Parts: sequence; structure tokens; C-alpha cells
Amino acid sequence: MTSITNGLRQLRCSSQLARAQWRQPALARPSFILGIRTVTKESFTGPYIAEQSPLIELSADAVPFQGIKHARTVPVTPSYFSREPQFNDLYIRIARLLTKYHHLPTLPASEAPLTPWVKLDEMRSKLGEPVKASHFAKVLRVAKRLNLIEPSLFPVEVRVALDDFKRDINPFNNVPSVGVVDKHGRAVGAGKRKESTARAWVVEGNGEVLINGKTLSQAFGRVHDRESAVWALQATERLDKYNIWALVEGGGTTGQAEALTLAVAKALIIHEPALKTALRKAGCITRDARTVERKKHGHVKARKMPAWVKR
Repeated sequence: MTSITNGLRQLRCSSQLARAQWRQPALARPSFILGIRTVTKESFTGPYIAEQSPLIELSADAVPFQGIKHARTVPVTPSYFSREPQFNDLYIRIARLLTKYHHLPTLPASEAPLTPWVKLDEMRSKLGEPVKASHFAKVLRVAKRLNLIEPSLFPVEVRVALDDFKRDINPFNNVPSVGVVDKHGRAVGAGKRKESTARAWVVEGNGEVLINGKTLSQAFGRVHDRESAVWALQATERLDKYNIWALVEGGGTTGQAEALTLAVAKALIIHEPALKTALRKAGCITRDARTVERKKHGHVKARKMPAWVKR
């Protein structure tokens, strides 16, 4: 058995040796000569000469970006990747102008040229971008600071840049109408607060108040709302001198009462213009533009607290 195994092993080795001696050479892959078509300066000015010479030497001036390994497209504006690219460009533009002309003399705010500044909603619709209120207020402060520059030294590029923040109206045409007392001795005033609107007619009398055909106690159940409705008369000690007939609608009772405060104050100024200073100090003729209660520090919203706080 052992002799048979050794014989087969020798036969196998001899066959491998013969195969190594008679091994055929590997087939070489066919090589192709690549023809590279190049263009010279003459090919751009003269007729097409590629048919005459298949290989044309390439001019060094005709190849752009020689020696550059990596290249990328550079955005035209630095705000290309911003959420508000157009608005951000406006801010960068006027911020650079403020840095350039901050040394120029300025006027007091009371003597600055009257300028109708654009509103936030108008800016959003103009640019088509969701401009944040905080960002808009920051940009508008810079624009108002540039508007204080001395008119005789006002740069032209600043004037052109501020045109993007102005409304296309004449501010001198916006003159408030002067209220008058009608033939019945009534003066009318209007007021707003949140979603509520009020219109009040004030006439000299003995202190009667009718709101939507109801008395003051019937219209407002809370004492605070009753005091707010007649606060203009109470602050000027005129509760027993005038009668009020008012129409209110929209919102809640608190909003209606505060809207009525402004309406009564405007009508009272028509009767006695000298009370304007006292009413202003009492906060009766200042429009409260707040719509929601402000958010507090540490709260989720105005009053909502976090569901879980890490101690």
C-alpha cells in the first residue's frame, strides 16, 4: 500500500514539473494609442483645422485653472447659506456703512428728519422671507442711527441704503384729524385694545355711563374693569361733569374696558385740550399695542412652567 502511495506522489510531481516547463506565455492585452485633440489659438480665429492634423499642440494660455488641484464654487453673497439671505445682506450693508461713517457729527433725535420707516409685515412681504422681529428691530436701530447724520454731510451711499427701509409715502401728509364738538355738545373718541374696539361719545352731564345700552355695573362685573372704563374721568376728577355713551365689541371684558379708557380720553381732550398732559401721565392716551402676555424667565410661555425640571 505504501509503495502505491509513493508511486502516485512521484507521478504527480513529475506532471507538475512538466507543466512548469511547457507553460505558455500569458496573452498581452492590446494597447491602444490615445489620441488627444488639442486646440490652439489659431483654431478659434481661423477655420476648423482638426481634419488636417489629428493632434494639435495645446497652448498654455488656452487651459484654465492650471496647477489647481481642488476648486469649489464661491457664492456671490456671503448670506447664501443663511435662512434670510436678502435681509441679512441689507444688515451687512448698513452695518458696514455705520462702521465707515460713525465719526460724522449727528443731530439730536428730536431734530432728525421725519422718516416713515417700513413695518415688519411690509418687510416680510417685500423680501418674501420669514424675518424675525428681533432681527428687524436690530437692523432698524442701525438705520435710525445713520439717519441722525448731519444733513449737510450726509453721504450719498447712506441715503441710497436707507431707501430700502423707508415707506413710499409722504410723512407730512399724515396729519391727525382734529376732533370737534358737534351741535349736540358731543365729542367722539375711538380706542382699541387687543381684539376689542370701543367708540365713546362724551357730553357734559352728571356722570351717567351707558355701555351697549347697559349701565357700568351691568356691562362689567369686575371692579377693576369698571375703574378702567372711567379711569380718564377719575384721573382728571371729572366723574360728575360728563356723561358717557359707548359702544364696545370684540375681545373680552378686560380688553373692552381698556379700549374704552382710550376712547373716553380722546373725547375728553376735545372738550378740554388742557387735560392732555394729565391724561398722558395717567396712561390714558397711550395705545397699548401688546397682544399677548410676555414670556417670563424660566417659563415655557407667559405662565406655563416646564413639566419636569432637573434639580
